[in-house]
Amino acid sequence: MNQESEFPFDKARRVTPEENQKFRDAIADQFGVILRKRGRPAKDEEEKYEPISIRFHPKIIAWAKEEAEKRGIGYQTVINEALLEKIG
Repeated sequence: MNQESEFPFDKARRVTPEENQKFRDAIADQFGVILRKRGRPAKDEEEKYEPISIRFHPKIIAWAKEEAEKRGIGYQTVINEALLEKIG
């Protein structure tokens, strides 16, 4: 199903942050729903994480996911906290 859009994207403009906020406010007023902001919150320069790829034993991942489920946080956060605790 390969349909081409007839919308002229090359002539479209971007929505400004002010317009976006107005849209969010209108949705909140009309429907009583407050939209959550997407993405991660900004961090201080020293707290920025470096993206890497690492392989862990399946038991570590299972433990981290189980612990994360109990605490209501992400499993990568559990692993990160455990490693930070270990290095003191």
